[in-house]
Amino acid sequence: MGIVVDIDVVLARRKMSVGSLAERIGITPANLAVLKNGRAKAVRFTTLAALCEALECQPGDLLRWVPDREPEDESD
Repeated sequence: MGIVVDIDVVLARRKMSVGSLAERIGITPANLAVLKNGRAKAVRFTTLAALCEALECQPGDLLRWVPDREPEDESD
């Protein structure tokens, strides 16, 4: 599965909209949606820092790693 983005969880806890957050950190709502929905290939540290400042959280509150499931052994 890889990296999971939990921006929506933090937004819900803060009762903040995507549009409001995008405005606070200076990116478009569309670009924030790409990041929020896990479709981004990368995130700049400056963007991550702005997210953390606006949401009053740590990077680990926004991003987490989930290991890929190992393929099941089909020989049984």
